[in-house]
Amino acid sequence: MQEHKPLVRGLGLKEASALNMIDMVGIGPFITIPFVIGAMNGPQCILAWVLGAILAYADGFVWAELGAAWPHAGGSYVFLKKLYGEKKWGSLFSFLYIWQTTIQAPLVIASGAIGFAQYLNYLIPLSALEQKFASGGLIILLTFLLYRKIAEIGRISVLMWVVVAGTLFWLIFAGLTHFHSNLAFTYPDHAFDFTPAFFVGLGMASIKTIYSFLGYYNVCHLGGEIRDPERNIPRSIFISITGISVLYLLMQISVLGVIPWQEAKNSSFIISTFFERIYGNGAAATATILILFIALSSLFSATLGYSRVPYAAALNGDYFRIFARTHSSKNFPHVSLLILCATAFLFSMFGKLGEVITSIIVLRILVQFIGQGAGLIAYRHKHKQAHFPFKMWFFPIPAVISIGIWLFVFLSSGQNYILGAIGAIVAGVAAFMIRAKIERSFPFSK
Repeated sequence: MQEHKPLVRGLGLKEASALNMIDMVGIGPFITIPFVIGAMNGPQCILAWVLGAILAYADGFVWAELGAAWPHAGGSYVFLKKLYGEKKWGSLFSFLYIWQTTIQAPLVIASGAIGFAQYLNYLIPLSALEQKFASGGLIILLTFLLYRKIAEIGRISVLMWVVVAGTLFWLIFAGLTHFHSNLAFTYPDHAFDFTPAFFVGLGMASIKTIYSFLGYYNVCHLGGEIRDPERNIPRSIFISITGISVLYLLMQISVLGVIPWQEAKNSSFIISTFFERIYGNGAAATATILILFIALSSLFSATLGYSRVPYAAALNGDYFRIFARTHSSKNFPHVSLLILCATAFLFSMFGKLGEVITSIIVLRILVQFIGQGAGLIAYRHKHKQAHFPFKMWFFPIPAVISIGIWLFVFLSSGQNYILGAIGAIVAGVAAFMIRAKIERSFPFSK
């Protein structure tokens, strides 16, 4: 049996943008709105969405530059190796990224599946155990849908995006045509007192909005399957961020203009309640079904991208070789997909949604997001003549802004999450050193 075949560049700008946007939307905004309102305790929560959009744009410049320069499967795995030296510190950074991905990627998939089960509960009352079965069943369905050629997946992604966009436009139209300004713009006392408590609340709320924006870089994980990647990767990133930013801001304002924020912050299925308040139970049920489809679509896109990360590492001999195997006739990394989904299935049986979301964000900040931004600045300074098909505007300002916001979010997450993230890095470094010692590779190579 053939171990692996080259990936096919079967995704154009339309498909790449669709995959990015359905990954970004997903179940995220529909489950995080109550968290965001509660963290800031009022309509001023819109600031957290603005901060999330600013971060997405700033960090998007980093991803666009790296994705256009090195359009290969694996995304950050490739970028970190190139930025820090493939035979030196880059091997450590890329190993740490894969190490974290084996935990974080299944958590992302599990969080979406748990959110799916939470909204399903609006249609069909489920016990706690039945919700676990629902989330696990969704991951099994997801595995079946992704077990096919990349060109077929591209066509499916466009269809999914049509449904996602239609649902969001319906939500925004409903909210704006039933809008009550006294609900949306009535702030509690001291809402804009810029005290330490205000910034703690903003940090906690921003973790949830950033979770909803994640996915603008998904196209970079699929770099080896994008046509004309030097142009299409940057374009798809900024098309995605712009479109989703506008939709998220309008969606949050629409919800605040229909449901009092004091009620909204405690809702388990805020969008279902939103449509029920405007149109009644029938429309709420229809909207809930569409949200469930959106959740499936987002997980479809995210899992597709993540499955290419351990594949790329294994292909280069930096991870277990079994992950490098591609399907004999469909040419996709099926072993990586199956292992990822199996782990996500297990994670979906456990964990609270809010804690899972925060863990997903904080675990990745230091190595992946700050590591890439700082690495790109240093690389551009050292290799002044290096060719980059796309260069960020006003370099290095977007990268510096990105690093600053990521640090703010990291430090606002809370002691337990910070220690957990640092602990994961320390464990990863130890595992890397043991492996390097056995293989006599960096830093033990002669």
